[in-house]
Amino acid sequence: MANKLSIILFSGTTDKLMAAGVLSQAAAALGNDVKIFATFWGVLSLTKGEKKMLLPKEFEHMKPKLMESMKAHNVPSWYDMIKEAKALGAKVYACSLICDLFGIGKDQLDPIVDDIIGAAAFITESEGAQLLFI
Repeated sequence: MANKLSIILFSGTTDKLMAAGVLSQAAAALGNDVKIFATFWGVLSLTKGEKKMLLPKEFEHMKPKLMESMKAHNVPSWYDMIKEAKALGAKVYACSLICDLFGIGKDQLDPIVDDIIGAAAFITESEGAQLLFI
């Protein structure tokens, strides 16, 4: 039986999204059962539209250098990493409560999102998993 990794994606900044992308892609590539549960600002990053680089205020000055370095090292975007994890079987969910609070329907979410589910459903699916809060 494969190991399980469940990620609660709370943040919508690129630094945190990159961490979720790297870890979900690596875990899926190792054959783990991977689930990502986006809540609060994580949900907003998974709506349709352009995926812009958003850094915390204290790191905004590093954006040009980071973009240049990522390009030079052929580092994929967080979005592409999560897409690769999904190709390997990972699931991405949006929190139903936050979708309701922000008025976000399934049709407004990026196709990378598998479904809108509640916290209880995610907790049930995550039973026995290593749980990360990002």
